[in-house]
Amino acid sequence: MERIKSISLWSGLLGFVVVALGAWTRLADAGLGCPDWPGCYGFVTIPVSPEEINLANSSFPETPYEVAKAIPEVVHRYFAAALGFFIVCIAFLAYTNKDVPANVKKISLFLLVWVIMQGTFGYWTVSLKLWPQVVTTHLMSGFLTTAFVWLLYFKAKDHLENRSKWDFELITKRLFNISILLVAIQIFLGAWTSTNYASYSCTDFPLCQGQVLPEADFKEGFNFFQSIGPNYLGGQLDHESRVAIHVTHRFGAIIVTLFLLFLSFHLYKKNFSYMAFGLLAFLTLQVLLGISNVIFALPLLIAVGHNLGGLLLITYLGVLRLRET
Repeated sequence: MERIKSISLWSGLLGFVVVALGAWTRLADAGLGCPDWPGCYGFVTIPVSPEEINLANSSFPETPYEVAKAIPEVVHRYFAAALGFFIVCIAFLAYTNKDVPANVKKISLFLLVWVIMQGTFGYWTVSLKLWPQVVTTHLMSGFLTTAFVWLLYFKAKDHLENRSKWDFELITKRLFNISILLVAIQIFLGAWTSTNYASYSCTDFPLCQGQVLPEADFKEGFNFFQSIGPNYLGGQLDHESRVAIHVTHRFGAIIVTLFLLFLSFHLYKKNFSYMAFGLLAFLTLQVLLGISNVIFALPLLIAVGHNLGGLLLITYLGVLRLRET
């Protein structure tokens, strides 16, 4: 169990790095920096020499080689592969050690299956040319992977230390459940905003184009049956459709913020003040990052931080709710 605890800790930290690298790749428009998978223009890493670059361009004439886009994509892939390797190691240790509790074994098996599926979505992200449905699912799957790795870490830690339980009341558990659902929906809306290149559709704050609700096409903005291809780099939706996505994400942020404030107050009243203050801190950080994205026109570091803020919130809520189940 000590080894599982240690590896899951490092895997949890690596999960945040992988999500950050994925956000960097997407925001730098480098999602197709390598047009093939798992290699990059047929190479294990990236083409470097003039001869290798010429070979890459001749092999993939429709996507000329750009080193500035290939590097983020390859770095992301290697870190994701490292995380996958750690998860395989955890599952191996869990099922070859009879002293490991059943709940840790179940989470380990789930993560093993999930990370294989996540790799498949990574392949589809490239092969389907950044189809928004696949890219959004790939992003959310990465969030779930990281959250469950941290849950696994705390389960292992609690088993070793015999920690006393919190014994949440039923109402507290229900509030956590609703909070997790709302944050998950908001993460989806953020991912859908990013993968459809709708982040720049509203450049002012708190209004959008000087209005509370500008002209928007919600039907097309949330059409989840878009045809596949030929290439979604840069997006294919019209302006009104992207405005609909962006505005929905903003209204979602208001709903989530108000509910998490209520949950924080509830936790404080139930003498879980340290949980309440932790949630308030993470929520405040995420709101400020979201507003900064609009005001400062989506700077790369702030946009990546906003992704990590969402991951931090869903992980924090998920671990608090599921740690004792």
